[in-house]
Amino acid sequence: MDFLPPDIEEYSERFTSNEPPLLTELNRYTHNNVLQPRMLAGHLQGRVIAMMSKMIQPKSVLEIGTYTGYSALCWAEGLVDGGVVHTIEVDDELEPKIRSFIDRSAHTSSIKLHIGYALEVINDLDVKFDIVYIDADKENYSNYFDAVFDKLATGGYIIADNVLWSGKVTQNESEMDHDTKCLFEYAKKIQSDQRVEQVLFPIRDGLLIARKL
Repeated sequence: MDFLPPDIEEYSERFTSNEPPLLTELNRYTHNNVLQPRMLAGHLQGRVIAMMSKMIQPKSVLEIGTYTGYSALCWAEGLVDGGVVHTIEVDDELEPKIRSFIDRSAHTSSIKLHIGYALEVINDLDVKFDIVYIDADKENYSNYFDAVFDKLATGGYIIADNVLWSGKVTQNESEMDHDTKCLFEYAKKIQSDQRVEQVLFPIRDGLLIARKL
């Protein structure tokens, strides 16, 4: 997938705070050892996530799609005292490495990792969330939105990643592949939902932020 032009991304990262050393290590580990490393949030988007978390100061965050744990660690940076990030990953083979990095961080007690199918895990969580971050299988974005909406606090945020999908969402609908069509339909769903206000940021591969009214 193509994101920002390389020179623009490099310039943006140059004038963005450095990622913490543990995240630098996790970044390198993921690129060297895990399939599809570009799924990682990475330096620029990770600092965006950490900044949003510090601005919102959530008590509870739900992340759908842990991957290797990079973004969960970023969300944890802005939690209020006693706050928790619940993060869900379907691939149980990633669990040992995710836990190893979480356990070495300053946020060990603030991140709860759930291994399983997100829609099932969400149904079992009796938590009111301030932020929900969706970064998982694209065909279920709309289902995840519906599943979490009643668990989202008024004024809370649902933030969906990859909504630009390397620009493929601007194609004619007849040319879209399945995942692209699902992301396009998700954007239309958010736009037509009178219960939220929304803005789409063209950061990296696109972040669509919906705020519950």
